[in-house]
Formats: sequence, structure tokens, C-alpha cells
Amino acid sequence: MEKSGTDINVNSSPDTYGHEETHLELQRHSTEEILSLGKWYDRKLVPGLPQYSHAMIQIVMLAFVVFMTPGMYNALTGIGASISDVTTSNNATVALYSTFASIGFFGGTICNMIGPRACLIFGGFGYALYSGSLLCFQHTENKGFVIFSGAFLGICASCLWAAQGTIIMSYPTENTKGRAIMVFWIIFNLGAVIGSIIPLANNMNNKSSSANDGTFIAFIILMCCGSIIACFMLPMSKVWKADNTRVLTQKHPHWKDELIRMARLLKDKPSIFFMFPMFFASNWFYTYQFNDFNLGRFDLRTRSLNSLLYWLAQMVGAIIIGTVLDMNRFRRVTRSRIGWGILFITGMAIWGGGLKFQQGFTRETADPTKPKLTPIDYKDGSYIGPMFLYIFYGMYDAMFQTFIFWSLGTMSNNPKTVSLYAGFYKGIQSAAAAIAWRLDALQKPYMAMFASSWGLVHGSLLIAAPLLLFRVSDHTTVEEDGLQEVVAADELKSVKSVVHSTAVSMHEDVV
Repeated sequence: MEKSGTDINVNSSPDTYGHEETHLELQRHSTEEILSLGKWYDRKLVPGLPQYSHAMIQIVMLAFVVFMTPGMYNALTGIGASISDVTTSNNATVALYSTFASIGFFGGTICNMIGPRACLIFGGFGYALYSGSLLCFQHTENKGFVIFSGAFLGICASCLWAAQGTIIMSYPTENTKGRAIMVFWIIFNLGAVIGSIIPLANNMNNKSSSANDGTFIAFIILMCCGSIIACFMLPMSKVWKADNTRVLTQKHPHWKDELIRMARLLKDKPSIFFMFPMFFASNWFYTYQFNDFNLGRFDLRTRSLNSLLYWLAQMVGAIIIGTVLDMNRFRRVTRSRIGWGILFITGMAIWGGGLKFQQGFTRETADPTKPKLTPIDYKDGSYIGPMFLYIFYGMYDAMFQTFIFWSLGTMSNNPKTVSLYAGFYKGIQSAAAAIAWRLDALQKPYMAMFASSWGLVHGSLLIAAPLLLFRVSDHTTVEEDGLQEVVAADELKSVKSVVHSTAVSMHEDVV
């Protein structure tokens, strides 16, 4: 029998600033030790696949939860305003991102208190309610319900994305983080791809500016399924990484301890501030791409096709950047530099092409209520160029956000810490999105929305360059603090219990 790893070593390794940082590393266990626990989810239930408690299986399940919820929401919003009242749609989106920003900044704290699974279940419900409010508006024109649902969705989304960030950054091993993010992003955007087929099929002959009832009903059903899938995910304490080490967990802390931890993290890890501008830029351009580019220049069925292609391109972008970031023949700092260079160079090319297209129309000439320019249909010869531009926009979005998640994953392996990072990310991202959607509701010029999107993307890359090009460590640590010491003790007891039960079993066999 393979020797059991019963000890938890406390090692010291330098952080990215050259200071000594104490951290915990759990020893890996043998397959026999894991099986000796006797749990059904630790056995291989399907030939050729890992056990149900394997981290990658849980990441795939997470991806399908997000597939059914934000993935479907992205398909719905990707066609531009999905109801006839663009102002109400914009105000609901502003309400969504306002609450998302305010609650999302503390989303990691909420996730640490109630756990990722509860966050995913609760989060999925908000998406279904929002789609229901759009269906209700089609018949009652109840603007207040739509705006309230948007605000409530912001609360739900902050919990869901904090849980997503916790899982995607703490479940994979060091050499599989890029691959795990890539798998998640592909499945997540597959939801938007399939979701985009719904309005495309239902509205192929729809000449109005809003989707029909069948579209909203389909989205409501699928979003409810997302919360149901989350119910079957395992608690973090039962998940094993690919190297047969436990995902580090602890008992749910008091909210005051969590707030203190968050403040301490910002003080002790100032490197995270380099990433804040990238957080801010990561959703800003959605407003321009969805409501100005897509809604402003195309008819409904072509917008639906564009949305399908946009999210399909995201899958390709995730594969490209995920593969680059997991090229283990290079040091991690080298991979970070390659990823940064790809984002900067391709971004300049894509947004440069977008400038030429944007110069051909303004908000006044493309007003969907009384357009002076005929909306482009996918059968028109002039459609090919803008189609490829929109595809590249989608591809770049996936590359940009995947790189952010990977970069955060290089800063810590501790689920408690990465959940706070995820909260910072989604909170700042949502604050920016709220501002962008509000500017669009105020009818700011299309060119201003375009220029701000381009400037924020590349400006944020330049600000983050000192961290991403020079201070990425080749070893991610798991920080030790008072709370973590409790985890170590609990984990040690669990491992010793496994070894003891295995020894008793072997003794009985000999007797």
C-alpha cells in the first residue's frame, strides 16, 4: 500500500514582493485512502470519468449552472433590448449592476459565510425572475417590476459569481488552472450560444424590435434548471483535487471576521490594486457592443444571429488563451507576458477595425424607433465585415476575462482568499457596467461609448503591466492565518481517521 500523507507541512516561500509568507500545503493521499472513506461520491461511477468528488467534475457542473443562468441571460441581452421599451430595459440593467456592484464587492464574504453551493442555488433564481418580469412587461408594461427584478438579480448575481470565482480559482491544481478556466468558459458560453438560437428561431419572421412570448418562457424554464443543477453539487469539504489533495475549507466564519479579513487582504496584498482597472474595463464594453453596435445597426433576426456568433467566438477565444496560459514548458511569468502581449496586440487590431465601422453611423442616424439608416440584415452584402468584427469582439472578451481569472489564480490557492478576489472583481466590474448602461440610457454618442471602451481596455492593460509582466510568482501559496489553523487541525483529524480505518481493515484481513 502507498504510504499515507498524514502530515500537513508548514513551509515558507517568498511572495511576489520578496517578503516571507508562511503557508500550508496539504499532503496528497493515495487512491486507497480516498476509497477507504466509503463514500459513493469518491468512487468512479462512470468508466472513463473521474469520481464524482473530483474537482474537474464539480467545475463542469458549475459550468452548467452558469450555462443555464448567466449564459442564458447573456443570450437574452446580447440581442440588444429584448423588450420594446429601450429606456426601461436600460434602467433595469443599471439597477442590476448598481446592486451587483454594492453587494458584489462583499460577495466573497457572503460566499464564505453560506458556502458556494447555497450561493449558486440562490443566484440562479434571480435570473429566472428577471426573465419573468420581461414576459410580464410584454402584457402589462409594468416598468417597476422589471426594474425591481433587475435590482434583485444584481444581489443574486453577486452571490453566484462569488461562488464561481471561489471554485474556478481554488479547485484546479497549479498546472491545470488555465485548462479549468477554459473548460468553464467554453461550457458557459455554450449556454449563450444555445440560448441565442432560441430568439433566432422564434423571431426569424419577427419584424418588431422585441422578442415574443415563447422566447421568454424558454429562458425562464432553462434558468430554473440552473438552480436545480446546483443542488446536486458537493460541498467544498468533500472535493478532491486532481493531485489527490483536499480543497482547503473551513467552518463558515462570522461576518465581522470576514470583513476584517477583507480589509486585511487589501492592506497586506496591495498587488491586487494593479488589477482593479482591468476589473473595471471587463464589462464596460458590453453596453457598446450589445446596445450600440448590435441594436443600433441590425434588425432583430440579424441581432440574434450576431449574438449566436459572438458567444460561439467566446468559446474559441477561451481555448486559445487557456492553451497559452497552461504551456508548462514556460515559466508562469513568461506565460503571463505572452498572454498580456496577445491581449494588447489583438485588442489594438480589433478595436482599430471597430473605429472604421463606427464612423459610419451615429445614435441619431441609427435610432431604432425612427432610423435614418436601414438596419442591416444578414442577407445584405454589407453584413460580412460587421459580422466578423462582432465575432472578434466576442473572442476578445473571453480572452480578456479568462486572463483576469488566471492572473488572480496565480495570487493564491486559498478558497477564502480567492473568493474575496472574486468579490472585488465582480463588484468593480459591475460598478463600471452600471455607469456604462446609465450613460447609454442618457443617450451619449455612440462614438463616446466606443472610445471609452477601447481606452479602458488598453489603459487597464498598461496599468496592470508591472504586476503581470514582472511580479507573477512561479509558486502560488496558501496563506496561513488564525482561521486557517483551524482548517489544518480539522483536515489532519480527517486524514488520521482515514489512515486508522485503513489500518483496522488491513488488520482484520490478516486475522
